[in-house]
Amino acid sequence: MPESRLPHLSAILQALLVTFLWSTSWVLIKIGLQEIPALTFAGLRYGLAFLCLLPLALRPSARRSIRNLAGRRWVELIVLGLLFYAATQGAMFVCLAYLPAMTVSLLWNLTTMAVAFLGIFALSERLNALQWGGVVLNLVGVVVYFHPAAFPRAQALGLAAAAVGVLANAGSSILGRGVNRRGAVEPLVVTVVSMGVGALALLAVGLLAQGLPALRIVDWIIIGWLAVVNTALAFTLWNHTLRTLTAVESSIINGTMLVQIALLAWLFLGEGLSWPRVLGLILAGLGSSVVQLRSRSA
Repeated sequence: MPESRLPHLSAILQALLVTFLWSTSWVLIKIGLQEIPALTFAGLRYGLAFLCLLPLALRPSARRSIRNLAGRRWVELIVLGLLFYAATQGAMFVCLAYLPAMTVSLLWNLTTMAVAFLGIFALSERLNALQWGGVVLNLVGVVVYFHPAAFPRAQALGLAAAAVGVLANAGSSILGRGVNRRGAVEPLVVTVVSMGVGALALLAVGLLAQGLPALRIVDWIIIGWLAVVNTALAFTLWNHTLRTLTAVESSIINGTMLVQIALLAWLFLGEGLSWPRVLGLILAGLGSSVVQLRSRSA
C-alpha cells in the first residue's frame, strides 16, 4: 500500500473505533439505568467528561479564544450547551429508561431529517434531488422497522422524551453549525464551554429531581468509562479524523451506528432482532447518510 494512503486508512479505522465506542454507550447506559436515575446519570457522565477536557481549554490559544468571546457568543454557547447536553442528552437517557435501545437509536436518527428541514429556513441550505431521495429512504426504513406500530402505554413517556430530544438535537445542530461556520471560536472551546454549561444544568436538575442514590463500584466504573473513554477520548479522536476524512466518508461511517447498536443490544440486552427490523435500520441509516451529503457544487 502506498505510504500516502496510510494516514487515510488510519483515520478510517479510528473513526470506526469511535463509532463502536459510541454504540457501546447505549448498552452501558441501559445497564447503568438499572441503578442510576436518568438525569443524574447523564449529568455525572458529562460533568466528568467536562473535567477531563478542561485542561485542553487551558492552553494559551484556547484561553485567548475564551477571553475574546463577545457577549453574544457567550449566549450562543450557553444556549448550545442547554440544547445539546441538558435537553438532548437528558432526553436520551430518559428515553433509554423506558424504550429499547434499538428503538431509541432509530428515533434519534430522525434528527437528520429534522436538521435538513430546519436548515432550509435557518441556514438557507437547500436539499438536492439525491438528498430528498435520502429523506424518503429514511422514512421508508422507519416504517419498515415499526410496522405494525404498537407501543405499550408505559412507553408513552419515553416517546415524549424522544420527541423533545430529537427537536433539541436538531436545534443544537443548527446552532452549532452556525457557530462553527463563522470560525470565530475554536471548536475545542465550543465543546468545552457548551459541555460545561449543559453538564452543570443536567446535574443540578438530576440531583434536585431524582437525587443521588448509593452507587455501586460497577456504577462508578460505567460512569467513568462513558465520561473518559466514550466521551472525552472519543470526541477528541473523532475531531482528529475529520482532518483527513471527507464529509461523505464521516457520514457513512457514522451511519453504521444504527446497525452496531442493534447488534450490541441483541447480544447484551436481549432485544429482539428480526429481519424486518434489520432491513428498516439499514434503510434508515443509508437514508440518513445520503441526506447529510452536500452536492459538489454547494
